[in-house]
Amino acid sequence: MDRTQKDPYLNTDAGTMSPFEHGEVFVLDDGGEVDLDLGNYERFLDIKLTRDNNITTGKIYQSVIDKERRGDYLGKTVQVVPHITDAIQEWIERVAAIPVDGKEGPADVCVIELGGTIGDIESMPFIEALGQFSYRVGAGNFCLVHVSLVPVLNVVGEQKTKPTQHSVRGLRSQGLMPNILACRSTTELEEQVKDKLSQFCHVPFENIITLYDVSNIWHVPLLLRDQKAHEAILKVLDLKGVACEPALGEWTARAKFCDKLHEPVRIAMVGKYTGLSDSYLSVLKALLHASVACRRKLYIDWVPASDLEIATAQENPDAYRSAWSLLKGADGVLVPGGFGDRGVEGKILAAKYARENRKPYLGICLGMQTAVIEFARSVLGMQDANSTEFNAHTRNPCVIFMPEGSKTHMGGTMRLGSRRTYFQVKDCKSAKLYGNRSFVDERHRHRYEVNPEMVPLLEDAGLCFTGKDETGRRMEIVELPQHPYFIGVQFHPEFKSRPGKPSAVFLGLIAAASGQLDAWLKKGTAKPYAVSNGIPAIKPHINGTPTKLVNGPLDGIYYNGNGLHV
Repeated sequence: MDRTQKDPYLNTDAGTMSPFEHGEVFVLDDGGEVDLDLGNYERFLDIKLTRDNNITTGKIYQSVIDKERRGDYLGKTVQVVPHITDAIQEWIERVAAIPVDGKEGPADVCVIELGGTIGDIESMPFIEALGQFSYRVGAGNFCLVHVSLVPVLNVVGEQKTKPTQHSVRGLRSQGLMPNILACRSTTELEEQVKDKLSQFCHVPFENIITLYDVSNIWHVPLLLRDQKAHEAILKVLDLKGVACEPALGEWTARAKFCDKLHEPVRIAMVGKYTGLSDSYLSVLKALLHASVACRRKLYIDWVPASDLEIATAQENPDAYRSAWSLLKGADGVLVPGGFGDRGVEGKILAAKYARENRKPYLGICLGMQTAVIEFARSVLGMQDANSTEFNAHTRNPCVIFMPEGSKTHMGGTMRLGSRRTYFQVKDCKSAKLYGNRSFVDERHRHRYEVNPEMVPLLEDAGLCFTGKDETGRRMEIVELPQHPYFIGVQFHPEFKSRPGKPSAVFLGLIAAASGQLDAWLKKGTAKPYAVSNGIPAIKPHINGTPTKLVNGPLDGIYYNGNGLHV
């Protein structure tokens, strides 16, 4: 199965969009910067997508304009219909033939997500293109699943169908007929509500699927299976004779096991975009994957980095005390990536606290760079040590702009995509967590790097750069050998974490935060944990005693006492 997403914004990719507007920027192996939705599909389907699996209005218009400038249209007037709509259809057919699951040959089915809302002006060319496409390929080759909200009135608990009726009417007016309705609601749809939707939307009763709130996101595929959504799709696509029953045994066990987790592990997330959890969606997922492997219920304490700074102590003492209380009360500290100088001093203080108090620490990208800056300041006595991103005139530039980067263009000019890291030390935590391999391939997204000229000074003082690129001059992994767990990585390991296959360094953080690291290091944690009857095959120990599984509800990831359902 292939996967393509269409976003109706004019950006050519998600690389320059604010995380406050669209959440995180997800990076693919080929360096494509895409919307976080594509990250969700990669995780759920365990596939590797490419930048061409993300279609934006900007990409389509750019390709059509490039053709017009080359004279490919032979003097014809270039219009939205047919030129833009034809370009969309050609893109879909081209990308659908490219395998993404590691197998040879084109996929049997390509899943296409049309983002936006019916009625949006920017979506109209895509809707028209898909209307033409469905007519051209004919019955049995096109299945439209319309996702719609069925709100529930809190006062009387009534499920309202009007929004779905209106959106379906809008679809039909633009030439698209939904075959299946996937209805989001807080509760399961009542029979009479499904009858009403079937009657007014002209969709068979059995093709109306209800996606109601569940205890964790891994139950959603089970909901679809139990309502025979796969059979409805296969029937429309005329594939019932060749498809097998869904093999969801391991998935079912994982979903049920996740519900039974009870013992907590608290991670302080020290970041810039703490007001919007989607800004760190892949990091949250990676922490969840690791916590399930360690049989722990994950709690996230959001710590705004700027609230840790001295200036906040004077301007807002309550926020300052709250931030430090959360940091000190956590079992582990994570400083994710980011851009800009806001909150950087707070991130440096978080790294300092974790280093001095032997608190498990993981720094990602900027989180690694701030850890290096803090070490130079505190251990080497370089009080003005900094990154040239934040102080271009520092006398001790620990982090510098990469020589190949561009300072005039923002989009697509960073070090992006999958790059290889070679381990320099065999007997270190990061190498053991990755299964004692000689190298590892991880995804990158950064403009600045540790200054190679300062590495000898830092290493002489006790900082160990255990991973470097093929040249040996680009620092990829840093560790404090005598610390229980203090690791920084220049890459973004969260992008390759999968359910049942947690990222190695995230697993190390959660294991260290829950007292299990030594046991995991001895077992060789690079091998993905297996689930049998809902229980991980690798049973971590604490002080030589097997951990005990206590039954209890899991309402999702929790942060600062509030539920965040993932």
